[in-house]
Amino acid sequence: MTRAYLDHNATSPLDPRVRAAMLPWLGERFGNPSSVHAFGQAARTAVEEARERVASLLGALPLEIVFTASGTEANNAVIFDAARRAPAGEPGHLVLSAVEHPSLREAAARLEAGGMAVTRVAPGADGVVPVAAIRAALRPDTRLVCLMLANNELGTLQPVAEAAARCRERGIPVLSDAVQAVGKIAVDVGALGVDYLTLGGHKFGGPLGAAALWIRKGAPFESYLVGGGQERRRRASTENVPAIVGLGAAAALAEEEGEGRTARLAALRDRFEAGLRAIPDAVVHCAGSPRLPNTSHLAIPGVEGESLLIRLDLAGFAVSTGSACSSGAVEPSRTLLAAGIPAAEALSSLRVSFGPENTPAEVDGFLAALGRETAALRRVSTLSAGAGRT
Repeated sequence: MTRAYLDHNATSPLDPRVRAAMLPWLGERFGNPSSVHAFGQAARTAVEEARERVASLLGALPLEIVFTASGTEANNAVIFDAARRAPAGEPGHLVLSAVEHPSLREAAARLEAGGMAVTRVAPGADGVVPVAAIRAALRPDTRLVCLMLANNELGTLQPVAEAAARCRERGIPVLSDAVQAVGKIAVDVGALGVDYLTLGGHKFGGPLGAAALWIRKGAPFESYLVGGGQERRRRASTENVPAIVGLGAAAALAEEEGEGRTARLAALRDRFEAGLRAIPDAVVHCAGSPRLPNTSHLAIPGVEGESLLIRLDLAGFAVSTGSACSSGAVEPSRTLLAAGIPAAEALSSLRVSFGPENTPAEVDGFLAALGRETAALRRVSTLSAGAGRT
């Protein structure tokens, strides 16, 4: 059975061109980038070339790039550093959107438990966080504002540049989690006006274990890992050369393909959403909002998302749901609830996220399977309801 992978917002397959760039560093090429001999200096050159490629993709300076092991690590580094810099006896205040990734949401909860004040700003029904609400949440003791560039579930793009401008008027730094955006849309740190930005290579054809934190030149930041002078003393730890080389290669490909990649992803998404009209009652969430070109979040009322996902997987199509399993209980996504989506509808949701290797034929095949499996589940539901009548 041919399988189609339609869950690129979870992780993307390693691009063959990226793998080719990494292979030498998984075999005959090696060395600690901090060593002064030829092996070490070759590794150092590879790391710095990758840094230049990531910086170029973001419109940044290479010295502003810090390599990390994940977007979660990068997000944690900034938010906890902001808390550490609060004056003694003043726990401070944090503002973040209610739809941030758990790496920021859970970090904020930990800081809140330790005494820091936290304001969570909810999005509107369009899945977009209002800038006015962020501005209203700012206080004299606000240490950091966190607003993701693209939501990982709904795919909605957030007004980061406008929000950052309002924060800059108050001298408040902004962190933007751009993990879902980089490699899918153009991301320019200068145009965004933020102070910190994070990205993860495995979301756009790079390897797992390679990510980056961009720190605006002059923005405060203290190393959260100590022990060595790597990454200009901003992250102690021997660099993962093969993964960093892969991240650099993925960044170069994303910059090279640019608008062409974005347009191709949007064409796949639009083809899919046009085909959804054939499925009764199917709803695309936030369809009128600015969104990632590859992401479609939908609900099919009356059909349990988890059951549909399993049937689609058995049919050869990998997608994800708008729910999470906790202690054996399926619960609606916090993001969807924060966006005002009713719990029952959230539990009937699917996220479909396309990648550069997907084809129109796969979209059509998925639509056929989705219609077939939806109808089958509705038949089962009708029979079960009928069996329960007395």
